[in-house]
Amino acid sequence: MSSSLIPERPLLISPTLAATIGLEEAVMLHVISEMLVRLPSSYRDGLQWLEVDQEMLITSMPFWDQVTLRRVQQSLLEKGLVQVDSSASKPRRFRIAINQATADPGPSPSTRQPAEPVRTALRSANPYQQTSSGQATPIPDNWQPSDDLYRLCAQRGIPGHFIDEHVRLFVISQQERKRIQYSWHNTFYKYILREWENNRSHKGLKELEAVMSEQWQPSADAFSILEHAGINHTFIEDAVPEFVLYWRETGLKTSTWNTKFIAHVRRQWAKYEAALEHDSTPKLLPEDYRPSDGVFEVLEMANIDQTFARELIPEFVLYWRERKEVSASWHTKFLQHVKYKWSHRQTEADGEEGFVGKITDRSWAD
Repeated sequence: MSSSLIPERPLLISPTLAATIGLEEAVMLHVISEMLVRLPSSYRDGLQWLEVDQEMLITSMPFWDQVTLRRVQQSLLEKGLVQVDSSASKPRRFRIAINQATADPGPSPSTRQPAEPVRTALRSANPYQQTSSGQATPIPDNWQPSDDLYRLCAQRGIPGHFIDEHVRLFVISQQERKRIQYSWHNTFYKYILREWENNRSHKGLKELEAVMSEQWQPSADAFSILEHAGINHTFIEDAVPEFVLYWRETGLKTSTWNTKFIAHVRRQWAKYEAALEHDSTPKLLPEDYRPSDGVFEVLEMANIDQTFARELIPEFVLYWRERKEVSASWHTKFLQHVKYKWSHRQTEADGEEGFVGKITDRSWAD
C-alpha cells in the first residue's frame, strides 16, 4: 500500500481462525486489529472504537471491491465478532470495534502497547471458541453451547429454549455422520440459524391458514394461470360457487385455497372438454336429447346430484325446441343450465342470501 496511515505489512492469518470464522472474515478482522493499533481510536462501553469510512477500508484491503468489503463486514457483524456504530464525527463515516472488552490505556495513543494477536484476543469473546489443541475433533457426547453463543443467538431473536430443544438432536446427528470440526460452536450457530428460519416460515404459513370464506374469490394470479392454460374465463367464474360451498362444508383450514382451486378447475375442464361434442356444426336440439356420460361426470365432480340434473332435461329440451335456435354444443349449455339451477337451489336450501345471488344465468338461454 502507499498510504502513510497504514504501512505495507504482511497479513499473517491463523489457519485455525480462518477455518473457524472463514478466510475472508479472518483477513478483515486482522486488518481491523492492525488499524486499531496504528490509528487514533476511542473507548466506550468497554470497547475500542475506530472511526473509518469505506474508502479507508478499500485502501486497507485493495484486493477486494466495495461489494465484497460490505459482504465480509456484514458477515463479521452477524457472527458477533464486530460492532458497528453509525454515529460518527463526519458524514459517510462510521465507528467499528472488535467485540471484545478492552481497557482504556489512557488519552495518549502513542504510549499504547500493541494489541495481542486477534486469535488470542477473541478467545474470551468469540462465540466460536476453539478446542484446546486447535485441531478438528468429533463432537463430545456432552457438548453444550457456550454462554456467548446464547447471547449471540439472542441478538438474532432466537430464544434460549429453542436452542436447548435442538442441542441433543444436533449432537446425535453429528455423531452419526462421524463429522469432525475445528469449532462446533460455529457449526451449531449455522445450524440453529437455519432451524430458526424454517420454524418462522412454518409459523408464518400456519398463521395464514383459514377456513373457506363465503366471500372467497380466486386471486388474479389464479385466473391468469388458468386462462393461460386455455380455460374459458366464464367457466372459471362458474366453478367458484360450487368450490366455495364444498369447502365451507368440510371446515378445512389451509393457506393454499388458490392452489386447490386451480387444481379443481383443471380437473373439471379436462372432463368438460371430453364431454364436448366434436362436431362444431351448429344444429337444432334433438327432441330425444340426452346429455353424455361425460357431462354427468363433470357434474359429479361439482357435487351436483345426478338425479337433480336428469330432472332438468325435459324443461331444457322444451325451452330450446320452442325457440328453434341452433348451437354447436348443447352439452355445454346443459352444463351451465344445471349449475345455475343447482346454485339457486342450494341458496334456498341453506338460507344463505347473497351467497350465489351474484351468479347470473350468463349463456344457457342466450
